[in-house]
Parts: sequence; C-alpha cells; structure tokens
Amino acid sequence: MPALQRTEARTRARLLQVHGYTIDLDLTRGETVFGCTTVIRFGSAEAGAETFLDLRPQLLHRAVLNGTELDPAALDGNRLPLTGLLAENELLLETDQNYSSTGEGLHRYVDPADGAVYLYATCGPDLAPLVFPCFDQPDLKAPLTIAATAPADWKVLANGAGKQVAEGRWEFEPTLPISTYLFTVVAGPLHSVYAEHDGIPLGLHGRRALAADLDREAAELFEVTRQSFDRLHELFDERYPFGRYDQAFVPEFNWGAMENPGCVVFAEEMLFHSAPTEAERAGRAMVVAHEMAHMWFGDLVTLRWWDDIWLNESFAEYLGFRVAAEATRFTNSWSGFAVKRKGWGYDADQRASTHPIAANGLESVAEAMSNFDGISYAKGAAALRQLVAWLGDEAFFAGINEHFARHRFGNAELSEFLEVLAQSSGRDVHGWAESWLRTSGVDTLRLAVSYEEDGEKIASAELVPDGSRPHLVGLGVFDLDGDGRPVLRESFAVEVEPGRPAALPQLAGAPRPALLLPNFGDLSWAKIRLDEASWRTVASSLSRIEDPLTRAVLWEHARDLTRDGELPPAAYLDLVAAHLPGEPVDAIVEAVLTYSRLRLLPCLAPAERPAAEARLAAVARKLMARPEADQGLRLAALKSAIENATGPEQLAELEHWLADGVSGAELSASLRWAALLRLAVHGVIGEERIAVELAADPGLTAAEGAARARAALSGAEEKARAWALLFDPASGLSNAQLNATAQGFWQSGSEQLQSAYVERYFAEIPSAGKRGDIIARSLAGSLFPASCSTPETVALAERTLADGELSPVLRRVLADQLDDLARAARIRG
Repeated sequence: MPALQRTEARTRARLLQVHGYTIDLDLTRGETVFGCTTVIRFGSAEAGAETFLDLRPQLLHRAVLNGTELDPAALDGNRLPLTGLLAENELLLETDQNYSSTGEGLHRYVDPADGAVYLYATCGPDLAPLVFPCFDQPDLKAPLTIAATAPADWKVLANGAGKQVAEGRWEFEPTLPISTYLFTVVAGPLHSVYAEHDGIPLGLHGRRALAADLDREAAELFEVTRQSFDRLHELFDERYPFGRYDQAFVPEFNWGAMENPGCVVFAEEMLFHSAPTEAERAGRAMVVAHEMAHMWFGDLVTLRWWDDIWLNESFAEYLGFRVAAEATRFTNSWSGFAVKRKGWGYDADQRASTHPIAANGLESVAEAMSNFDGISYAKGAAALRQLVAWLGDEAFFAGINEHFARHRFGNAELSEFLEVLAQSSGRDVHGWAESWLRTSGVDTLRLAVSYEEDGEKIASAELVPDGSRPHLVGLGVFDLDGDGRPVLRESFAVEVEPGRPAALPQLAGAPRPALLLPNFGDLSWAKIRLDEASWRTVASSLSRIEDPLTRAVLWEHARDLTRDGELPPAAYLDLVAAHLPGEPVDAIVEAVLTYSRLRLLPCLAPAERPAAEARLAAVARKLMARPEADQGLRLAALKSAIENATGPEQLAELEHWLADGVSGAELSASLRWAALLRLAVHGVIGEERIAVELAADPGLTAAEGAARARAALSGAEEKARAWALLFDPASGLSNAQLNATAQGFWQSGSEQLQSAYVERYFAEIPSAGKRGDIIARSLAGSLFPASCSTPETVALAERTLADGELSPVLRRVLADQLDDLARAARIRG
C-alpha cells in the first residue's frame, strides 16, 4: 500500500481517540526477528465504523478486536482493516517483526570488537509500524506502556522510567501522551553513567566497547545538559515534563540525533573516540540543546501533519544555537551557524526543489520525508532569528509559552502558532509569515554607494533589495587602523522593504570606509553583495578582522559568490591561501576547507585538480605549523592535509604519520583511516594492507574506513566488487557500510572506467527507490558522480529524472545533486 495520505489521516483522526498502547517486545528470538505483543485501547466516534491499522510485520500471528479473531490474511500490505468498531475498543496483536540493518525500525548491530549485540528503535515518519502495530500519524497521541524480555546481561531503555523486574525482564512506566514516531527502545550490554539535576534523573549510555570514551566525555555532556535545562527553564513556563532524561549514543544512526521524549538517541560519533576539534564540541553542544528544545516543541506540542515539520526543526535549530551560545562555554556558536549551517540552507533554497519554509500541500508521508532539508532546519532557524529580532524576546517567548499552555500534550499547526505571537506582540505576524514562510528562494541585499568628488566622503548610500521579503538587518561600517586592520567604526539597524531601496542617511557625508557590511550580525536570511571597495578590503584583509562572526559572514559570502559564478574558483583559492592560515577559529577553517574540497574541486577540470589539492594541502600545513594553533585547529588542518595529499612526497609523509604519529596532533582512528583511504586512492596500498589494518583494530570506525578504502581501490576488479555490494540488495551491507562504500567509489579509477560507471549509475539508480528511503538517499547522494561535472553527465542525470517511476525521496535527492552538478559544469566551462 502507498504511504499514508493526508486525507486518510484526517478521516482517522476525526474517528478515533487512542487511549493507550501496551507494547511487549521479545528480544530473545534470534538474529532476524523479534516478537511483539501489542494491545491498543481506542474509542470510535461512530459505532459500526471501519478504519485501518498500520503494521509491517514479518508475520502476523493473531489479531483480536473486541474478543473477535480477525483473519491474519486480511493484512493488505501494511494495513489491517478494522470493521464494526464499538464506542470503546480493544485490539490485541501478536506479531513477529524484522530487525533492521538500515536504521529504519529496530536496528540490530553486532559489535565487531567483542561480538556484543545492540538494538535501538528509530520510528520517524512512517517507520513505527516496523516495530509495533499502531495508528501511525502524529495527531493520534497516546500513552505508551512498554515492556521487554531481553538477554540476561542486557540493559533496556525506553521512553518512560523503568527497571528490571526479573532476570531479563524490563517494565516501564506509562508515558505521557506522545506520537508513535517518538517511540524508542535501546537495548544491549550498555555501559551507563548517571547523574541528577534539578530533580531530573540523567543517564548517558553507549556500547561497552566505548566505555572509556563515555566516561571521559560524561563530565562535559552532563555540564551541557544541565546548562541547557537551566536556560530552557528560564525561557519556558512549563518545566521539562517527561521524567528522567536519558541520552543514548548508538551505532550506524542515520541522523545526528532523535528527540524521543525521555530517551534521546544520538549518533555515537558524538562520543568522540579521540580528541575532537573545538568546532566538533560546539556542534555537539548545539545538538544536545536542539534535542532538548524538542521536548517542548515537537514532543509536548506536536505538529498535526508533516507539512509543519519545519516548526519542530526550525524552532529546535534556533534554540540549539542560541542556548549553546548563551548558556554554555561555546559562545561563538552563531559563527558556526553562519559559516556552515546556513550554507546548507542557502544551497537548498536556490535549487529547483526549493519550497517555502511552511511547505503547504504535502499530501503524503513520502512527500514529507523529502523536506527534511536545509530549508526546514537552517533557513527556518534563520527566519525565526529574524522574527525574534523584529518582535523582541519578551513578545516572542510570551507567545511561545501561551502556545505550550494551549496545546500541551496535544497537536497544533502553523496558524495557531502565528495567532499567539500576534496576540503577544500586537504585530502583523500573519503578514510577516506570508512574506517569510509562504515564499521560497533567497533575497539579495546589494550595497550601492557613491562618493563626493574628492572620493574621501560618502555622497549617498542605499541598500537595494532583490526579493519579496522585509528585512531587519545590521550594517557594519569598518575603517582600517594604523596597522591596516579593519576595525568597526559603527553599526546600526536598517529596515528594508521589498522592492524599495533603503536609504542610509547615517552614511551621507561620512568619511570613506574601508568596508561596508550588510547583514552585520547575521540576523537575516539573505545573500549580500558588497561594493567594489569593500570587496577589495575583504580580499586584502579578511583574516585581520577581529570579530569571528563577521569573518564567518564574509567567508559565506565568498562561497556564495563562487557558487553563483561571480568569483572564479582560482580567486576563491587565492582567498583561502591568503587568509585561512591566519584564521584562529577551527569551525571556520573546517567549513572553508570542506567546501573547497567537496564543492570547489568539481568545478575544475580533472587536470587542474591536483594543483588545487596541493594548494589546499599547503594551507593545511601552514595552519599546523602555527605555534599558537590550539589542538582543535591542528586537528582540522591535519584532516585537510590528509584528504588533499598528492604527489610522492606528501603520500610518503602519510606513511610516516601512520608509522610514527604526527607532531602536535593525535592521529585518531578516523584520521588514520582517512590517510589509508588517500593511499588507496593513489594506489600506494591495496587489499592486503587494508585487511591488516582492519584486523588490528576491529570496530565501527575501522569497518567503515575499510569499506571506504576498498571501494577507492582503482582496479577494474575492485570497482566491480564495490559496485556489486552497492546495487545487490542481497549484499548484506548495513546503512553505514553502504554509505561508506559509496563515499569511496568515485575517488579513483581511470577516466574510461569512471565514464563507464557513470552510464551504469544512471541506468541502475532508479531501482534504489524500491529499497527504502535510507538506501535511496545513500545511493542518490553519496554515490552520485559529483566529480564528473561534464555536460554529458548532466544530460544523463536529466534523462534519469524524466523517469516517472522514481520514488519521491530518490527524485528529490537526484534533482538536488543535478542542480549542484550543473552549477559545477557551468563554472568549469
């Protein structure tokens, strides 16, 4: 059956009231299936009505409605018809459910380090029926009472507080009403650390092989958790409502984290197996605060249908960065947002697949899954930041708290959110929403400046908008000091109305500045264009600007110019070579070097790429050599030095680092595998060396690193073997293994061999849509031949997208990849 349609969800919501689920899992049935006994109590508004239940079992043993046995053969795909409903109903189901290897449903992972088995449930949109039978839509919330039978040495976590009542038997208190997509269990021989804060029991959990990592990171994780709770309790009238607060770090997770109430699940990479950069620590703090904000916006008050997913994610994204900046030691978090996160959103908002933040008209869950993108997260968060700047904190949070009070443990939609903000502020929030939330695309704010005849003073200046939205932005005015450093003379707010240049009378008659910066402070969502004199200052003095947020905004501006074809790749690399070696913020260094490698290099002809890689490697080595560089900066530079290593001398240096280590920085397991990958790409090592390295340190990092390196071997036989693993559904690769293999594939191979596989890729990729959304995302995203930026590849992609049978997620990811490929091909010329 197709994914749930909005019309079906509305009909079912009018008919049913779900009183509660009792879910009993048997996790002792072997390697492929687990047992599930579910009892659902629900009311029906119409006696004798019919509806359907969502379930995707391996086998339906029994279904009993109000004491009457139902025929299991009535199960039609993923739906079980229910007829003759009473005013009050009880439905019993006994099923076998399949374990997942793709992170969809109840994922099963066998730790190569010690053979231990771990499970975790991911029930995001359309996945809950893979774990338990349910009415799977966000507006049929109900309490969940969970129990599990597990091996004796396991620990089991779930949404509610629970305990082991007998050997291998775990029972949990009923949750408050939550949506089915927020269900989770986490199980296995977990290592745990516990604490308490402000009456809230806290727990951190991970694989026992990572016990040392969890113990080392626990102090900072608990500190950020406490600080985030304190700040959110200051902002919200409602205290955290879900009892205890567990945070579990799990392997092969598809996302950064998931906001299951009472038991948040994180990708275990956030435990940091080795020393992280400061940017990685700041990013983790943001994610901790982001998921905690969801406890209110998303869990306490939940969207009614998936077209309001932005309300969940934008709100959590905004508060994640804000709380990290205000309440933790990561006070520069907004710089990371400006230089990295917003770029993700800007790119999404300029593709053919762009959509309004409030994506009206999503008629199915399958369509909704396509909109978990940079618009729902980064653009939405930027829009909220602009809204707060316009309304002020007091009015904004007064409206938010009223929203929580009106809809606690229920559902709400955009119109209700806007209503409370309009009431609290007295402003035309609905009009603002029409401009900001109902439109797509990025506005541009362009400076127009003229000077008096002697050129020493400004005659007039204005900020010229190109777009449909009003903006409240800062404008920064910079002079050069005696040492040639740009220093801030003044800044002031500018209100820009669409279609109308905003005069800047503050500047008339003022001395000629070195730099005029629109969107100073990064409070809005807009591209900027500087006047010529200001750009010359950026080109000569970017690294000498003191404020990291200002530097971040300007680096993002340079990235944007390059993507729009207004700044040649060579000129961007000139900027990198001139200014990145002096950059002290590792978040900026990481973002610039990552963009340069992944997005700028495909804009160059293959013959030009080695020289560009060598230039990036030289920049990285300059950063590593800086005596004042901290550990985070050295690690960010080391990663780039490894990824861009080329030529006999640099490749020999990688071998030296692998054998003897790196002076001043730790060669972690992930960096070690990055070096081995680079050596595999250049034919320095082969399968034998990969196998030896894997055997020396079996674990998740090594398994993925080996998969990536094997796929990067350049021989025809190795490429054929990797291709078979990727496209054969019976290959047995997990989601993480498949993604790693995809990431390595295009990094090597002769031009003739790559050309043949490009044709095969577009011939075979339509079949990926039948293997589920996660596999489709990996094969359409990580395996897309982005480096083959030629008109011929563009034409192949366009023909593939003309296929009317592509799944929604596959079509969306391919379309986005094509947009980026076409940009690269145009710039390459």
